[in-house]
Amino acid sequence: MLTLHYLDNSRSQRILWLLTELGVDYQLQIHLRDPKTNLAPSSLKAIHPLGKSPVLTDGDKVIAESAMIIDYLIKQYGQETMPVITDPEQQEQIQYWLHYGEGSLMPFLVMSLIFDKIKTAPMPFFIRPIAKAIANQVLSSYISPNVSAHLAMIEQHLQGKTWFVGESLSGADIIMSFPLEALMKKPDIAQAHPNIKQYVERIHARSGYQQALKAGADYAYA
Repeated sequence: MLTLHYLDNSRSQRILWLLTELGVDYQLQIHLRDPKTNLAPSSLKAIHPLGKSPVLTDGDKVIAESAMIIDYLIKQYGQETMPVITDPEQQEQIQYWLHYGEGSLMPFLVMSLIFDKIKTAPMPFFIRPIAKAIANQVLSSYISPNVSAHLAMIEQHLQGKTWFVGESLSGADIIMSFPLEALMKKPDIAQAHPNIKQYVERIHARSGYQQALKAGADYAYA
């Protein structure tokens, strides 16, 4: 039996969405963040040493990392509902986005979140102006330009497309859903990137996505 170890407000929501789209039987084990630290609970370390989510178990097999989980589920359980794409060029494109979503795009979004938190974190009053100035400098000179470059590339890629690769939903769409949902929560970014905005709206309109939202815990990006 498949079991998804799910953490609220996390990347695990996209794995829950994929399971729903595939129509496979699964169990959902919900783990809630610590209300004070917002960190994952120690219960996840009993599943995987890093204590992170998503983690999928399939019998005795433990599978971590979103891209690995997505690839595994589609190959093992997607024969009818999400067939593996056999066209070599499209296979390469899907692998590219599976690596890109976590390897290239997400690090800048995480850095942006961290430096935004630095500006409002508790600290002695005389340090706050210095910390805020450093955070703003890093954001404006390094993080924001890189995020803008990534968004421009994705916006161009989605021009005239319904999905990231081919004419149907694929693993590329599952992996890219989380970072793009997070970015589209910012009105100025959404307004400047209509292709991405419409793409995220298409995802949210899917019945499988809506079912997954109801099945999971809190998710702030839908």
